[in-house]
Amino acid sequence: MKNNRLFLFVSILLISWGLSAQETYNLQKVLEIGLNNNYDIRIARNEEKISSNNKTIGNAGFLPSVDLSASYNGTNNKTKYEYADGTTDRTDYLLNQNANIGLNLSWTIFDGFKIQTNYERLKEFQKMGEITTRLTIERLMADLTAEYYNYIRQTLRYANLKQALDLSKERLRIVEARYSIGSMSRLELQQTRVYFNADSSNLIKQFEVVNTSAIILNQLMALPDVSQEILIPDSIIEPNLLLDKDFLWMKTLEANTSLLLAEENKTLSELDLKTYQSQNYPYLRLNGGYGYHTNLYENSTYKKQNVLGFNYGVTLGFDVFNGFNRRREQKNAKIQIQNKVLEKERLELSLKADLSNMWMAYQNNIQLIKLEKENLTVAKENYEIAMERYMLGDLSGIDLREAQNSLLEAQESLLESQFNTKLCEISLLQISGSITSYLE
Repeated sequence: MKNNRLFLFVSILLISWGLSAQETYNLQKVLEIGLNNNYDIRIARNEEKISSNNKTIGNAGFLPSVDLSASYNGTNNKTKYEYADGTTDRTDYLLNQNANIGLNLSWTIFDGFKIQTNYERLKEFQKMGEITTRLTIERLMADLTAEYYNYIRQTLRYANLKQALDLSKERLRIVEARYSIGSMSRLELQQTRVYFNADSSNLIKQFEVVNTSAIILNQLMALPDVSQEILIPDSIIEPNLLLDKDFLWMKTLEANTSLLLAEENKTLSELDLKTYQSQNYPYLRLNGGYGYHTNLYENSTYKKQNVLGFNYGVTLGFDVFNGFNRRREQKNAKIQIQNKVLEKERLELSLKADLSNMWMAYQNNIQLIKLEKENLTVAKENYEIAMERYMLGDLSGIDLREAQNSLLEAQESLLESQFNTKLCEISLLQISGSITSYLE
């Protein structure tokens, strides 16, 4: 009776899980929702907008600056004068006032190509913003795809454990029937119940694993209800077995986001050198203004003075000597360029090693899939034979349990090989910058 209640509890878990699934999510839908909702993607896109907004000729320094200013000042002083002949003179609190209002313009016409270099730098920052967004997108797509197939793996494992529990339940039914007529020992009955309880426990634990995977998937998609159950139409894991190593490496050199960022960093270092080299040239600046100025005098020959008009000027200059800092900065900038080249070469070598390691794992797992499929076929046949012999009384319960465990292990091994191959596939596509193919 106790075993029946346990089986009923597990069955209720199954039914409630199926009823709570509200919407079907295939991989493309999962990726589309994640790309629209994920917070990391939204933040990266906002940062990209900032770098795009900064790419203006005004921010680079091509345009003049114009400012409007106004001021007012006043004095109210009491003054006493003492002359050499001993006489004195004083004035009591004379109020003098002046007011100014003006429009001023300042414009750097030439500063050794520094302005042009600044604009090029802003364009490179915009490109880096786009590449950084793409890098964030690729990472999210890799995480989402891996968790999507992990959810399938855990769901299939749940089905395998459910099948094992069904087999244990059927065996327990047979043993209980035989025990009731006296053809089976109590030890066999108790051992069969232990197996049944162990399989029930494994199934309950796996239910939690499946639920955890669903929560992670919902979180990556940034869905409001992260605890909602999801229904996935895919019932198997099918790795792409047609990848080509040479093609992947060619795509890596062309489209790997980390390599693209390394190239942008080298370009920025080259622009830094141009900025320092701009100090080797003279600079030319224009300035001008239009303003009104008035003075009010309480005790003077003039009671009021008004000035209205233009002012303008031009400045030509050259930094003759600054303590050899200009030469030092340019040398260091050239060294930085060399470092960026070395960093890119180091990254390229690291990616080549990662691709080679992942390719070897990918190939090995493909071979494992073939072997595990053969093992699964043999394990199924072995269990069927074992069950027939057990029904005839020619096989012990321990041997039947071993055959059942071998079947479950064969199912698990095949599932793990398929999942590991899929993970290798995801990593290879991410390294080569081709992971967006999952959206197609």
